[in-house]
Amino acid sequence: MAFALFVAVSVGANISGGHVNPAVTFGAFIGGHITFIRSLLYWVAQCLGSVVACLLLKVATGGMETSAFALSSGVGAWNAVVFEIVMTFGLVYTVYATAIDPKKGDIGIIAPIAIGFIVGANILAGGAFDGASMNPAVSFGPAVVSWTWDSHWVYWLGPFAGSAIAAIVYEVFFINPRTHEQLTSENF
Repeated sequence: MAFALFVAVSVGANISGGHVNPAVTFGAFIGGHITFIRSLLYWVAQCLGSVVACLLLKVATGGMETSAFALSSGVGAWNAVVFEIVMTFGLVYTVYATAIDPKKGDIGIIAPIAIGFIVGANILAGGAFDGASMNPAVSFGPAVVSWTWDSHWVYWLGPFAGSAIAAIVYEVFFINPRTHEQLTSENF
């Protein structure tokens, strides 16, 4: 998954900025780096792309079921929301640090691999609990094709909340920090 995302972000970087995740798009919108209309268009394209991919997978596998994301036994919906918030925060923070920050300099060249690696690490850390979606479109396609909607809201609320928090934190503390005003000698 990490390398697939690396490739998807890399090939989409010059077209959409590498937007393959509605939560990442939402974070960019919250930070003022993308318009609301463009965000809506990206969300529709991302969700349709996921549905089409799942339908193609179903056809290619001779009709095998495409499983929707689901919570593991013993994991409550609100626990999963917290997992999704934390994992998506890490993802969107990484996107900001390597791709969005205007001060990124040469580090921007590694943005796709850094984004792929953080998603891979998050899957290893949270995958056993709720599938580690971090991407509402990735959850939406299988839910539509399998028509399984159990706790589906978790995979929208958690990623959108995590991305908004990451965007606000990065914008406030790193992109637009309020610094103190230098005192002149006249102030003494």
